[in-house]
Amino acid sequence: MGRGKIQIKRIDNSTSRQVTFSKRRNGLLKKARELSILCDAEVGIIVFSSTGRLYEYCNTSMKSVIDRYKNTAKEEPPGSLEGWNEQKEPANLRHEMHNLQETNRQLTGEDLAGIDAKDLQNLENQLEASLKVIRVKKVQIV
Repeated sequence: MGRGKIQIKRIDNSTSRQVTFSKRRNGLLKKARELSILCDAEVGIIVFSSTGRLYEYCNTSMKSVIDRYKNTAKEEPPGSLEGWNEQKEPANLRHEMHNLQETNRQLTGEDLAGIDAKDLQNLENQLEASLKVIRVKKVQIV
């Protein structure tokens, strides 16, 4: 028996609302973790419950994600082409290339001097996930 569609509206029963919040919050955090590992995305999620309790997930530093968001939001709204010009594009590509090179150096074990324990743990998790994919592909080939 499959799940039925539910109508998206406020749940009146407080107990059911709390259970739904808890389950969906955990699902959201799980998806965020998977997105960050599978796609090497920088992810930050902040959730406040109706009681004001804070839940958060970040695969790097929440401060760096918020700062990056603020800088990006200042430049231009998401999805708009306003402010785009041909002179900014090479600079953006150079910046992106620099970030990719830095990530590559970290994945190969170089340039780990400025990384804290949490970031090292995230890097280890990414490498373990990559190893799993590689081993599966190897088994398929062999």
